[in-house]
Amino acid sequence: MKTLVILAHPNIEVSRVNQRWKEELLLHSSDIKIHEIYEAYPDWNIDVSREQKLLEAYDHIVLQFPLYWYSYPPLLKKWFDDVFTYGWAYGSSGNKLHGKKLSLAMSIGDKKENYSPEGSVSFTVDEVIAPFKASINHVGAIALPYFAVFGASFQATDEEINQSAQDYIRSIFKVQNEMGEPTA
Repeated sequence: MKTLVILAHPNIEVSRVNQRWKEELLLHSSDIKIHEIYEAYPDWNIDVSREQKLLEAYDHIVLQFPLYWYSYPPLLKKWFDDVFTYGWAYGSSGNKLHGKKLSLAMSIGDKKENYSPEGSVSFTVDEVIAPFKASINHVGAIALPYFAVFGASFQATDEEINQSAQDYIRSIFKVQNEMGEPTA
C-alpha cells in the first residue's frame, strides 16, 4: 500500500511551507494520496465512515499540519475525536490501526533552538508532540520520527523551503522502501 497524507491546514493558499510541500506531494501522486480535510469538510461535518475506510486502505499515514500554539489545527483535533472511535481504533475490538505507521510532518513557525529546555519555548518538539505519540501508541500504531521545518513563519528562505519539500518526499519514500513498496 502507498502513503496517505492527511493535510490539515486551514489556509493553505497563504502557507509557504505547506503549499510547497503539497506541490511536491502532487508530483508523486501515483505513490502518495493527499487528503485535505479542510477542503473535504468546510462545514466540519466529518464523514467518519469514509475517513475510517480511507485509513484502513493505507499502511503509512502522514499527518501534515502547521504547529499551532504547540498543538495542531482545530479541525485535525476534531478529526481525531470523531474518527478514532472506540471499537474501531481502540478498545477490546478496536484494532483497525494496529501496526500502521504514522508520522507527523509539521511546519513550525519558531526557530529550532527555541525548542529546548533553555529556549524560549522551554520544551523540545518531542515533548510538545507527546499527545500525538500517546494517541498513536494507544491505537496500536507505530509512531515514526516526525519531519519538520523550523522558522516557517518568518525566517525560512525559499531555498530552505524547497529543500525541505524534497527532504519530505525522501522521508516518505524511505518508509515505503522499508515496507517493501516500489517508489517512483
